[in-house]
Amino acid sequence: MRKEFSEAIEKLALEDEKLIFITGDLGYSALENVQKAMGPRFINAGVAEQNMVGMAAGMASRGYKVICYSIAPFVVYRCLEQFRNDVCLHNLPVFLVGNGGGYGYGIMGSSHHAIEDLAALSPLQNVTCYVPAFADEVGDCVRTMVQTGRPAYLRLGYGKNTPSLEQTSGSFKVLKSYPDAEASVISLGPVTQNVLTALDGDDRKINLLTALTLPLQVTDEIVRLLTDAGHVIVTEEHVSIGGLAQQLSVQLLERGVSLKSFKSLRAEGYPDGLYGDQSYHQQQSHLDSASILEALPV
Repeated sequence: MRKEFSEAIEKLALEDEKLIFITGDLGYSALENVQKAMGPRFINAGVAEQNMVGMAAGMASRGYKVICYSIAPFVVYRCLEQFRNDVCLHNLPVFLVGNGGGYGYGIMGSSHHAIEDLAALSPLQNVTCYVPAFADEVGDCVRTMVQTGRPAYLRLGYGKNTPSLEQTSGSFKVLKSYPDAEASVISLGPVTQNVLTALDGDDRKINLLTALTLPLQVTDEIVRLLTDAGHVIVTEEHVSIGGLAQQLSVQLLERGVSLKSFKSLRAEGYPDGLYGDQSYHQQQSHLDSASILEALPV
């Protein structure tokens, strides 16, 4: 998704001279087009994420819109206090962009993984978290984020293009739905590709939805879709606490919704204490296509 992200920023930079891009010494062989388009508005803050966000807050308070870019764990955890206090509480247009969300950096280990990032950021004041499942969603996310002009976080990974889309409702995109569906799968981010692989060739009628933004906006239309199907399976490369599963279950409980079953497939951390590539950790967390297929109601 970095290619789609850099192309979107390049276009916006030519339209808006108030847009600033700060990188935490990352983006080589990926953001050169952005650097060329933005000139002195492209700033390398070095390996100093707290300073990067503090500097961005200062610029934003003077009327600029500022993107802070790094890999997901560095741009979230290292500068959480600065983002909370300097940006969010003042509702400033500073946008964190984290590449490689979830287990995206695989074998580099837990210090380079971001499986609690949405739990850390989505509860903060004035923040919207964008988690595109597909590469062709990134451009719209970037444009919406910048034009809205409020604190935001964009979580990037690797994704293909949207295979189908029936409708958008609240935080959700409905990719497939059936009036007599047997279950609903709601997925967050690029792990949706594993869901598509699991459902390919399966003859059961399964609603498929993705959640694009957090905090979650659950419409009456989505509630009816989930209630009619009865069974709900949530897939996310994030811990369930503070993530999609918890935010969805709380809202359904508050509305008095009664389901036949609710299952959360989520990042389980490091069950065997070992590190591997992203697919290894997905398998360990039962987020691979075979485990997702097994989780569907019989």
